[in-house]
Amino acid sequence: MGAFLGMLILILDGKTALAGGAQGVELCFKTVIPSLFPFFVLSNLLTSALSGVPLPVLRPLGQFCGMPKGTETLLISAFFGGYPVGAQTVAAAYRSGQLSREEAQRLLAFCSNAGPAFLFGMAASLFPRRWMAWALWGIHILSAVLTAAFLPGKSGSDAILPKAKAMSPTQALWQACRVMAAVCGWVVLFRVVIAFLDRWVLWLLPVTVRVAVAGFLELSNGCCALASIPNPSLRFLLCSEMLAFGGLCVTMQTVSVTQGLSLRSYFWGKLSQTALSLLLAGAVMGGVWAKSTAFLLLLAGISLKIRKNSSNPAAAGV
Repeated sequence: MGAFLGMLILILDGKTALAGGAQGVELCFKTVIPSLFPFFVLSNLLTSALSGVPLPVLRPLGQFCGMPKGTETLLISAFFGGYPVGAQTVAAAYRSGQLSREEAQRLLAFCSNAGPAFLFGMAASLFPRRWMAWALWGIHILSAVLTAAFLPGKSGSDAILPKAKAMSPTQALWQACRVMAAVCGWVVLFRVVIAFLDRWVLWLLPVTVRVAVAGFLELSNGCCALASIPNPSLRFLLCSEMLAFGGLCVTMQTVSVTQGLSLRSYFWGKLSQTALSLLLAGAVMGGVWAKSTAFLLLLAGISLKIRKNSSNPAAAGV
């Protein structure tokens, strides 16, 4: 029924559909492909070379996040692979038997994030100072780590992830082409949806709300729409929120690569990460947001201390 209604709308208002599609194609050729494609190639080379390789330096972070021992290398694809590569690697570890269903579903809550390819290739151009892009990446990673710390059900089991075969440059190139084609397809499709919303509904709303709606639907379109907001601080806050949530498009991509796993924890994790990202971004911008973030981090420290004591019989007086 939804597909039929969509086709009917395209027939009745083909001019808007053509305009939106043309804008989406232009966005892909002028912004998305030039900014993301080189990063995709290099990201494939990096993640394939390090995936499954024992990295003791990551063990403290994996332990803090409550990951099974031996799975901390999943953080590489989680923080460097980009949406939805982190979710895909977690699902692959579950299907191969390295993770239980409960462990995999918990890891989905914080192991799917925007990668440096998107952040430095596209989002960085929206800000007048380079440090703001680095701050966004730091906020993004820190909010994911804090989300993991708050999640219940930490695992004490061990797992052994098989070492992946490193990609050749040619394989990395072809993989990047496939991912780039999928990204551009979603960008064009959601650009058409946004064009219809602009024509019928969004023109009645303030610019900030229109940009937020675009980011909720699709991340690339939302980030490009941020250029219409003149205030850099507000742009910084909205960009941090968009990166953390990922948008409906990323959610659909995650669903497609995680068959057999429930996304309940994923949704709660994304909501938590979005709230934390807004608070941390506000702290960077200063003012009342900084006080709110300090209070939140204090609560996080108290919560972690209580959890640590409750898991230690001697400390708890048991």
